[in-house]
Amino acid sequence: MENIHVVKNPILINIVTKLRDINTKSYLFRKYLSEAGKILLLESLRSEENILKKTKIETWIGSFEFPVLNEDDFVFIPVLRAGLPMLDGVLELIENGKSGFLGIKRDERTLESKVYYSRLPDLNGKTVYILDPMLATGGSLINAVTKVKEKNPKRIISLNIIGSPEGLKSVTSRFKDLEIYIGSVDKGLNNKGFIIPGIGDAGDRAFNT
Repeated sequence: MENIHVVKNPILINIVTKLRDINTKSYLFRKYLSEAGKILLLESLRSEENILKKTKIETWIGSFEFPVLNEDDFVFIPVLRAGLPMLDGVLELIENGKSGFLGIKRDERTLESKVYYSRLPDLNGKTVYILDPMLATGGSLINAVTKVKEKNPKRIISLNIIGSPEGLKSVTSRFKDLEIYIGSVDKGLNNKGFIIPGIGDAGDRAFNT
């Protein structure tokens, strides 16, 4: 699937292994989620064209034009709760990017996901990044993309740290134009919809709940 980009960065691979370790403390877990978000963002920008514009700045020897990112074009939307540390990471790189928030809850019995909170800025013509460590059944991402598409963005890119083949197939079969950058595609899902081996419940582990 050409829209799925599995990122083979060795630092990211190392981070994913640390996230899998059940002995990783919550404050380090959040830190690793943040660092993974940065790497995935950087990888997603590597092949992008026409995202830089010229701007005039004052240097120590006078005024010159240099390329800069048009940071106002970027909107980052974490899926609550686990996506919040990833938001911290990407905003360290694109500090003037805007943020929105989506709360999406999965029914543990039916495995269906529903949006319970939505706070989105103007997305018209913007490049929107959805941030969620886990892409399990794909239900949360489908809900997120559906919500975002209502606001007419230019592009939607999903940054995920770990996913399942089932979830990726479900999402990409529905949204042909969605770009996904992901750190690892694991074996599959168990009967409760959790990724195997995965990292467990990312939200619980990140916030020690």
